Amino acid sequence: MGKLDIYLIKPTKYDDFGYPVQWWRSLIPSNSLACVTGIVDDAIERQVLGETVEIRRIVIDEVNAEVSPERIMREARKSGARLLVFMVGVQSNQFPRAVDLARPFCAAGVPVCVGGFHVSGILSMLPDLTPDLVEAQDMGLSFFAGEAEDGRIDGVIRDGYAGALQPIYNYIKDQPNLAGAPLPMLPPEAVAKNITGYSSFDLGRGCPFECSFCTIINVQGRKSRFRTPDDLEQIIRQNAAVGIKSFFLTDDNFARNRNWEPLIDRLIALRKEGLKIRMVIQVDTLAHKIPRFIEKCVAGGADQIFIGLENINSDSLEGAKKRQNRVEDYREMFLAWKRHPVIIICGYIIGFPKDTKASILHDIEVIKQQLPVDCLYLNYLTPLPGCEDHRQLYTTGAWMDQDMAKYDLNHRVTHHPVMSDQDWEEAYLAAHRSFYSYEHMNTVIRRMVALRSRKPKMTVNRLLGYREAVRLEGVAKLEAGVFRIRRRRQRRHGLPRTNPLVFYPWHWTKLARSLGGMLYTLARLKWMVRQATRAPDALTYRDLAIATDWTVEEDAAFLAETRVTAYADRRMHGAKAAAPAPDRVKAAG
Repeated sequence: MGKLDIYLIKPTKYDDFGYPVQWWRSLIPSNSLACVTGIVDDAIERQVLGETVEIRRIVIDEVNAEVSPERIMREARKSGARLLVFMVGVQSNQFPRAVDLARPFCAAGVPVCVGGFHVSGILSMLPDLTPDLVEAQDMGLSFFAGEAEDGRIDGVIRDGYAGALQPIYNYIKDQPNLAGAPLPMLPPEAVAKNITGYSSFDLGRGCPFECSFCTIINVQGRKSRFRTPDDLEQIIRQNAAVGIKSFFLTDDNFARNRNWEPLIDRLIALRKEGLKIRMVIQVDTLAHKIPRFIEKCVAGGADQIFIGLENINSDSLEGAKKRQNRVEDYREMFLAWKRHPVIIICGYIIGFPKDTKASILHDIEVIKQQLPVDCLYLNYLTPLPGCEDHRQLYTTGAWMDQDMAKYDLNHRVTHHPVMSDQDWEEAYLAAHRSFYSYEHMNTVIRRMVALRSRKPKMTVNRLLGYREAVRLEGVAKLEAGVFRIRRRRQRRHGLPRTNPLVFYPWHWTKLARSLGGMLYTLARLKWMVRQATRAPDALTYRDLAIATDWTVEEDAAFLAETRVTAYADRRMHGAKAAAPAPDRVKAAG
């Protein structure tokens, strides 16, 4: 009987010193890894290699686990199994690490196939392979472009078992139907390495909009495709069976899913059964205009909302073809969400063509004062391979940094038409410092108490993560984790291995400073919560961002129907709300 070990490896990225970014525990799961795991498990169940071949599937997310190609090959030889390695969901900033991980495999004749947005983006937008893809192909790597549902993984597995992978499996222009497709499912042991306990899934792919900085419309297509409510229920029940009830819904814009209501109705029904589902969802700035959308999403378990705000300058948004964002609607939109106990996180891009250092810092101040945003995810405007901006710069020969490891949205990789390189970088860091100043974080906490959102712990944790990941570790919050790990022997190809007498004191010093900085900020944030909940005006606090006309009847009706006691109410020392608190709109059901 034959044996095949299939390794599904999600590579991490390199930091600025050439070490893989790894953590004892990471923060968010990889949905690409979940999707490919489900697809491969389906192929195994269907016995894609026949009854005489035993297939074993191993899942590794390198952001929270060590990947040793030598150990993997040694274990396969010991068990008498053939090897097939999939590098899963490889983004542009992860591609250099994926290639380095593949080097020993390729040298030993082990077939390796790389998929993800970097390969798919280049094949979707450029006429030829870029030099980094050519070099990787010459090394022996195979590429998979597009999505692997509809049994497309079967041919790769068969070719891999035969030791004869094709140079490219290109499905970029043929997007599969998602209804009834294999379901995304991370193994429980993989979820356990995310400190948040979240798994992930998607319910739809594709986007009808035309944002020039976006890769999704070119990799996943402009035509939207969706999973069914039955698919969703199966995902939830399979995860609940192993104790997983928190999820990151990775749809780029759930509000554009035409089946959003039956999907959410199914979640509401499952919650009524006692499944305490919680979700992070991503929506656009127009979602609040869809009747019942906000109320039902909250009733279905959504308590963290990621909104692609991108910018508050109308000219900048128009220039990037993000015409669906209407700046004049922003405050109305945020207040509609803030009627509910949710954390709002906004993506925000620094460096649109008309931005200046002064205008960027002015806009950040406007956001701080006028919009009730809890966290800002600040990014450089980055020409990611696969977007229109990248193709335009590539075809005109404009300068772009050749180091793909920097294409992570928090490194500058091109020049700005107005700002100098130094001004752009200073503007990015100054914007981050401004929004995550202790003064403004205290304002966010005061709003949280006044709005009775009942999420002090989540608010503190999100503020801590978004502030300190950039400040202390030089990575975005979504790439961060707890307790940074650096392995001296794992360094980027071409960089020298550091002397142990130099490496270990340097590593432990950096780690101590990072942990010390995080603990200090955590203590200050917890103190802010304590002070905010005990302030005489805790429930009556208002500023420009949350000043609105809420009626006493609205507040009383909600409290009567839901019998909810607000977080601040339980902690106030006799303080009374002299003005109606903007609590929550009635839960939909």
